[in-house]
Amino acid sequence: MTDVNDVADVTDAAETPPRHPLLDPPPVTAADFARIEDRVAALLRTEQDVVIMQGEALLPLEGCIRAGAPRGSTALNIVTGPYGQTFGNWLRDCGATVIDLAVPFHTAVTAAQVADALATHPGIDFVSLVHAEAATGNTNPVAEIGEVVRAHGALFYLDAVASIGAEPVLPDAWGVDMCIIGAQKAMGGPAGVSAVSVSARAWERFAANPDAPRASYLSLLDWKQRWIDGGRKALMFAPAQWEMLALDACLEAIESEGIDTLTARHARAAAATRAGALALGGGIEPFVYEAGDAAPVATTLRVTGGPDASAVVAAALALDPSAPLIAGGGALAKEMIRVNHYGRDATRKAVLASLTALAGALEELGAPGADLASARSAVTETWPAE
Repeated sequence: MTDVNDVADVTDAAETPPRHPLLDPPPVTAADFARIEDRVAALLRTEQDVVIMQGEALLPLEGCIRAGAPRGSTALNIVTGPYGQTFGNWLRDCGATVIDLAVPFHTAVTAAQVADALATHPGIDFVSLVHAEAATGNTNPVAEIGEVVRAHGALFYLDAVASIGAEPVLPDAWGVDMCIIGAQKAMGGPAGVSAVSVSARAWERFAANPDAPRASYLSLLDWKQRWIDGGRKALMFAPAQWEMLALDACLEAIESEGIDTLTARHARAAAATRAGALALGGGIEPFVYEAGDAAPVATTLRVTGGPDASAVVAAALALDPSAPLIAGGGALAKEMIRVNHYGRDATRKAVLASLTALAGALEELGAPGADLASARSAVTETWPAE
């Protein structure tokens, strides 16, 4: 005789459709969340509070400005690329008086320029800076700028999304009050999760701002009150499981390789790409004039004649779709090529593949003078095979 329960089990199994593995991620508990935050703090070598936010880095980037730059404040907004321009728009929208310190995108800002701006406008109480602008390929001397900002007494906001993993990022040593990072570039991790370290005086500024986001996805104060002050025992909402698990795996990989080894690998990739591009010729040259101003996360190149950059990139990717190449955005699309040698592409192989594809594209498009053999030799001299 058939048991009724056996029939029910068979019926249920037949009616239940198969589940895709991505639909059943392992759980992420509050303890897991707190442990991953501690890993981020260790990466940043910070004693500040670290908050992981459940979204791409624009979430904490905007949240920090809206909390830290109250109406009536005066902000020095340093513009070395498109993200600096975005931050200026947010600051104005908050009701802050904004002093833009803009430098050409082919260079970096200096601590002396920042000091002059602060001296000219002593009321400045908020300074925003992008560490490395991947879009333009420059990087800024944060340690020196931090000394100047700290002496002035302003709150220091740093976008380190592109720089983390590619070069040192040390918010405590540099006097950074809000250091925002994302995992999707040099860290080699997921794009849908980000983090920010927040100093004690930044929390005080947030709390004193009546317009700071509250009961909002942008609200860092909610994280402070409900998560940090609660001992990190109960999450405010269901965590983004796959993103958190991927971030954890990414941090584990960085710890295994060593952060100093990881940043050295990015520096070698940048130096080799720059050397190879200079040797390649064919109407291509580094976009950032000085090597010391060039970001290790990505190398930008200027097309000085012949086909525009977007055509060169399209032809190069047709030859090798795996090459980490992209044309510049907006007005830079005609003249800029970006070699994204970050994360898994911070390798000698990726650098050589990029230069090989560019040389083939230039030849195909009729741009004379590209010397791939010299480019490959320059890469080998700069980054010998191991």
